[in-house]
Amino acid sequence: MTRAAAGAAQTAGFVVIGSGPAGQKAAIQAAKAGHDVVLVERECAVGGACVRTGTIPSKTLRERATRPRLHGEPEAVERPMEELLAGVADVVEAHDRYMTAQLERNGVRVLRGQARFLGPTRLEVLRISGPSLQVEAPRVVIATGSRPRAPAQFAIDHEHVLDSDSILSLSWLPRSLLVLGGGVIACEYASIFASLGCRVTQVDRNHRPLSFIDAELTDVYVEALRAAGSDFLPGVGVRALHWDGVSQVRAEFDDGRRVEADKALVALGRIANVEELDLGAAGVALTAAGHIEVDAMLQTTVAGIYAAGDVIGPPSLASAAMEQGRRAACHALGLAMPPGFTAPMPAGIYAIPEMSTVGLDEAAARQRHGGALVGRARFDEIARGQISGRQRGLLKMVATPDGRHVVGVQVVGDGATELVAVGQVGLMAGLEVDAYVDAVFNFPTMTEAYRVAALDIVRQRRRSVGPVADAAAPGVRTRLAAV
Repeated sequence: MTRAAAGAAQTAGFVVIGSGPAGQKAAIQAAKAGHDVVLVERECAVGGACVRTGTIPSKTLRERATRPRLHGEPEAVERPMEELLAGVADVVEAHDRYMTAQLERNGVRVLRGQARFLGPTRLEVLRISGPSLQVEAPRVVIATGSRPRAPAQFAIDHEHVLDSDSILSLSWLPRSLLVLGGGVIACEYASIFASLGCRVTQVDRNHRPLSFIDAELTDVYVEALRAAGSDFLPGVGVRALHWDGVSQVRAEFDDGRRVEADKALVALGRIANVEELDLGAAGVALTAAGHIEVDAMLQTTVAGIYAAGDVIGPPSLASAAMEQGRRAACHALGLAMPPGFTAPMPAGIYAIPEMSTVGLDEAAARQRHGGALVGRARFDEIARGQISGRQRGLLKMVATPDGRHVVGVQVVGDGATELVAVGQVGLMAGLEVDAYVDAVFNFPTMTEAYRVAALDIVRQRRRSVGPVADAAAPGVRTRLAAV
């Protein structure tokens, strides 16, 4: 991209940089509020990495990976990746058409080019062709996303040693794959390739994958990975990683072990796309980790400039980015904040099995409330789980120490990211444990797990306080007798 002579400055009431999940939602929110919105996107199409290299392609591959397990299709090893990703281009194209039409329908002006700050309220857009433009706006949302981190000690050639952007460009599914990392992306791809019949070795310095979520959930993940003929090696550092020039990628670990694989995936985090923004010209500060620093309302260190999505760091999930973009626009424009502003947002991890959480997990509840009662419903106890062959899974309901108030729900197993929504709505509505006992769920469904988990809490509550003290919930006693 070359710099050309600057054209006349344009004005806008609201500017968004980046059209991924955060940027697109911020632009739509501002436009629906009647503001003149300019959206700057450096790529040829809107949607960001979520559409082209992230969420949509990886979840498409995940669907292919679950089919042999659910429908008895043959293993996918040594099948062309093009075949496994069949249809993803159509999905991406359809999603692009939808987002483009939505932006046009709401009157959002899209400028193609790279934006950089000239000051707190002035931007320059360097276009691929034609003169650069200057845009003056009192409010800006930065939503430029992130990209895979490339550690200096590993030579990522995108052919033998890959990152999360290039892993889906493989011509053929490898027979073996080494995955470095224990985060969301590493676990999703490790489990997907393992389910496709690839022998996966996943290694991480931490002693368990996904260390930020409940350990019972990650235990199920590791069990499933090993049941698929693959493995997770905890507490392992990689000293060297290189392609042998013939057919194998060789890794040397700190403990002296060595592993060989057809391919390697380096998934050791992501870095914010901020280098070309010239944030210093606006006075926007970064955190020690290189993310844009924001407050609780997504405002940066400069009034009127906001940031949302991966560019501000974890949780780096599309759903969270969408909500952050919407909230940033609302606060920037002085709009009433969404009713669910203070409600907990769910996190969904599309590994095999899926994992999802909302609210406090058991450890956080014990720390905040001084204790917790936890109800568990295992999928092999649920009729629908037996019928559909989804016995490997668990729903945890976390309640306050008195066993009355639900403070969190965690789910692992097929459909976890859908099932957690019941708990999310319950938290938003302030439903207590007894409400899940009294609720009538369709039979047979996986949502029955909520009643089973709630009953588990009630049993513990009755043991701790006695039936007389628990008389505030007479309906519960009747139901307990019937179960």
